[in-house]
Amino acid sequence: MTAPVFVTDSLTGVRPGDTVTLDGPEGRHAVSVRRLRPGEEIVLTDGAGTGAFGTIAAVEGKDRLDVAVTDVRTEEPARPRITVVQALPKGDRGELAVETMTETGVDAIVPWQAARCVTQWKGERAAKSLTKWRNTAREAGKQSRRLTFPEVAEAVTGKQVARLLEGAAFAAVLHEEGSAPLASAPLPEEGDIVLVVGPEGGVSPEELDLFAGAGAKPYRLGSSVLRTSTAGTAAVALLLGRTGRWG
Repeated sequence: MTAPVFVTDSLTGVRPGDTVTLDGPEGRHAVSVRRLRPGEEIVLTDGAGTGAFGTIAAVEGKDRLDVAVTDVRTEEPARPRITVVQALPKGDRGELAVETMTETGVDAIVPWQAARCVTQWKGERAAKSLTKWRNTAREAGKQSRRLTFPEVAEAVTGKQVARLLEGAAFAAVLHEEGSAPLASAPLPEEGDIVLVVGPEGGVSPEELDLFAGAGAKPYRLGSSVLRTSTAGTAAVALLLGRTGRWG
């Protein structure tokens, strides 16, 4: 059985031989839900690339435990970095997209209010929806045993997406009518790969023109058309394999 992963605020300065306390909601989940006990293995991460591996030294109450650290590991930033600009899906499919892309290995997710999105993030709903996406990324990061959780940015407009594409080493828009397959696109070894996933109604012609002006070409994944909530995950898996990050 693999050691469960829990999130702590900071692991700055932690070294093997130290004892780290886990409390609060994560401590309660470890003690009261997972029912972890002294001697069991556990992993603590800050979600920013550092992980403390160890065993539980003591359990106190219903929400506190002490971890005897045996190893500390720090991940280097991923290269090339993969960002998915995800158009807002309907219902809970947004959380599905975030969950599966996180488990697959995406580095950043940018919610996009595309012209043809049925879902609208406005006011209080926008804040709640963004919190759901970020919480989903955090939980999926723990589930998939990642030490670095993907950043989930604030929702952006088409013009903001274009500015993001301009700074990318490789920029692409998934589009069923793309003439070139993503599987054979020339990819960089460094820098940012930015991939745009449109809504169920597709990327509008005006948005395609805007993104083309920012250097993003349309690419297709294959002969079948995936839903917006699954296309990003399939594309990330393809890119991770092609760039050697899954090597």
